[in-house]
Amino acid sequence: MSQTSTPARAAIRRRRPFGDDVAKDVAKLQSAFINDAPAAIATLARLRAAAGTLAGSRLDILGVTAVPTEFLPRRLADDPEPVEHARHAALTLYAVHQQSSHDRGMHRDGYGFGQAVALLAAQSPSKEAVRRRFVAMGTAATFTEALHHCRGLVRLLRDKRIALDYGLLADDLREFQAPGGPDKIRSLWGREYHRTTNTTTGTDTDADTTDSDSSKDQP
Repeated sequence: MSQTSTPARAAIRRRRPFGDDVAKDVAKLQSAFINDAPAAIATLARLRAAAGTLAGSRLDILGVTAVPTEFLPRRLADDPEPVEHARHAALTLYAVHQQSSHDRGMHRDGYGFGQAVALLAAQSPSKEAVRRRFVAMGTAATFTEALHHCRGLVRLLRDKRIALDYGLLADDLREFQAPGGPDKIRSLWGREYHRTTNTTTGTDTDADTTDSDSSKDQP
């Protein structure tokens, strides 16, 4: 069983309503996948294949990635809205993260992206290599570029079986697209990373999800 450090509870943050909605759907998929439901396995395979594509470009996953109307503006533009990009990205990244892990959910309530990457660095042979990847993502000027770096880090998180909160990630990716959003989210993730690095204690296993594993907490 792999070992990891546990971040201080004070670092855990809460989702917004949009993120709660994404997390609810991810948790349902996660529970079904862990229970080997064929429909969930097929859905995650389609979502995984859509990683890196634009929101709305894959008709075979729109039933999963479509944003509820309460989060959409009354007048929709021709191009996808920021919430549509954020939900599409969060769900497809989760599918990449969950791949091949049938015994444990990779969505975990309350653990932000910066926290997860700090735990990754703590487990990696080269903490500096992880930090350089994280810094490269922090220099991304566009949403597409940020997602490219994000996918690379998610694959590393998958390899180390370190979970994160995909509702929080959806909230962050939505905010990233707002005016001033890139600087705000880069700062947020950077603070999470450094706070977790500075406050990490103990050697609890990352498999210990008795109080925050969404596959068990939510239907």
